[in-house]
Amino acid sequence: MPVTFRPAEEKDTALLLKFIRALAEYEHMLDDVVATEEILKEWLFERRVAEAFFALEGETEVGFALYFHNFSTFLGRGGIYLEDLFVLPEHRGKGYGKAILSRLAQIARARGCGRLDFACLNWNQPSIDVYLSLGAEPMNEWKVYRFSGEALHALASKID
Repeated sequence: MPVTFRPAEEKDTALLLKFIRALAEYEHMLDDVVATEEILKEWLFERRVAEAFFALEGETEVGFALYFHNFSTFLGRGGIYLEDLFVLPEHRGKGYGKAILSRLAQIARARGCGRLDFACLNWNQPSIDVYLSLGAEPMNEWKVYRFSGEALHALASKID
């Protein structure tokens, strides 16, 4: 059965949270999820800082992607950053993950974006293998850093 896609709508907030929690469980990070339906509604559908879509098998949502625009100063144009991609375990091996990436590439191309960026956990070799098979290039010379929680608050208070 061919995969189809539909954009996430405000009425899908509970379903988005379900997918986010399933992804977090897969990544052994469920305790880190503090998102709620209210938070997702505000940031995705009121502030519109990110977008999401579902991959469907027939009428059933089997995967999702959540992404937002970034900017490359070197390219002088926007790009898309894929924050999350997840396919339910019982639907893996059917090409849905590849189809989601292809759909994101179509969106990036249609919007004139210069690239599609994402991160992957070091231990997630099945996903890494898929990305490499599709032509993704690992950015081994880069290391990701993050300020969050108390570190973010402390940094924000450093400016006098």
